[in-house]
Amino acid sequence: MAAKRNEVNGLGDMILYRIGELAKASNISERTIDYYTKLGLIVPESRSKKNYRLYSHETLVSLERINQLKQDKYTLEEIKTMMSKWNEELTETDVSDKLVELEIHMQRLEREVKALEPMISGLKPGQARRALSTLLPQGAACMEAIRLLLTQGPPM
Repeated sequence: MAAKRNEVNGLGDMILYRIGELAKASNISERTIDYYTKLGLIVPESRSKKNYRLYSHETLVSLERINQLKQDKYTLEEIKTMMSKWNEELTETDVSDKLVELEIHMQRLEREVKALEPMISGLKPGQARRALSTLLPQGAACMEAIRLLLTQGPPM
């Protein structure tokens, strides 16, 4: 069963997935997709002539995002709130304000890390290594995400 190509709003071909196809492509059960649809986490693009819900490729991206947030221990309600904020149109001022907040937060974290230095230096090498081993991957991932954002800019 192949995904259906549809002419949508005169914009050309767009691949649309029925629920079973979306489930297979995302490796998520049809039941879970149905539940996410009922919760409003995902929304069908349209309906087929036979009244099947049809989902766009963006839904696959949303499902990946939902899975990642679930792995990060967010509740479905928290995920819904975050995703609705991400889908809002932001002005340049909104983005600038968020970046300033992020910079202030990073400065506060830097101060907190510097305050920890005397305590860390007092630990035995094995203790310090264990304490830092959980923090370093997360910090590195965060720094890489920021670096990518700054070097690549927003998607066009």
